[in-house]
Amino acid sequence: MKFSEYHKYLHMVSKLIVAVSVAFGCVSPAFSSEAVIRYFPSGTIYEYRWKLLELALTHTNDIAKPLQLAPFTENVTQNRGLSLLESGAIDVIALGTNAEREAQLLPVKIDILRGIIGFRLLVIRAADQKRITQMDDVSLRKQLMFGLNSQWADLPIMRANGFSVITSSDYENLFVMLAANRFDAFPRGLNEARRELDERKQNYPQLAIEKSRALYFPYPVYFWVNKNNVALAKRIELGLNRSLADGSFRKLFESYHAAEIAAIKKEKRKVILLDNTILPAGNAKPDTSWWWPKSKY
Repeated sequence: MKFSEYHKYLHMVSKLIVAVSVAFGCVSPAFSSEAVIRYFPSGTIYEYRWKLLELALTHTNDIAKPLQLAPFTENVTQNRGLSLLESGAIDVIALGTNAEREAQLLPVKIDILRGIIGFRLLVIRAADQKRITQMDDVSLRKQLMFGLNSQWADLPIMRANGFSVITSSDYENLFVMLAANRFDAFPRGLNEARRELDERKQNYPQLAIEKSRALYFPYPVYFWVNKNNVALAKRIELGLNRSLADGSFRKLFESYHAAEIAAIKKEKRKVILLDNTILPAGNAKPDTSWWWPKSKY
């Protein structure tokens, strides 16, 4: 037997031992022998999501062994990441919901971002600010070209609400395209826009956040696991509920989004409310009261 084949054999045996042990209640369910949970996506804008998962898992250490979180380090697209979750190469993903994902994967239906990612600021070329300020809502839809990742779940939402959208499968390339006048506005979550621009201000000094408008659509973001990994889903759900009950979930959320919460209280933007045409039945609209208590949608 070749070394590579032997390695695969050992891996299969290891997974079988864990599965059998789980069935008889001997060890915590559905984890690798090293008790490492591999997550996707990673990067600075996603740090809060994994700190929250860490918090949730810590809240369940009384009933199961502690787990170590590790990012999935390969640079893959979102669709590839979803496929790797199905195959078992990734253990947890944190993304918004749609019908296709709910059919293929197992969501923990507690919105981890409290709707904040559905509040979209527009990253634009600063020179276009005056032109956009003077537009009404109809002109905004008809005259502006928006840019989005072709694999993001909000793409059909924007198109269904009458916006013209150009796409790229490369997230970083969208900043390049905007700076090069390929489109006019890049909608980013309230929790993303300023951070992303700050990280790129040397490369794209001509870009800015538009000052007069925002878009909002109800868009819950969940932790997702493999359909067969029910035990991990239940553990995450329990941990999130416990952290909600003791206030640590909210404390973590507010610590990561303090600047955005302060800004939304001071800024006067016209918010254009959009329908989320891909929100499957049975999903509650996000509770935005932690950061946008006066919202009505």
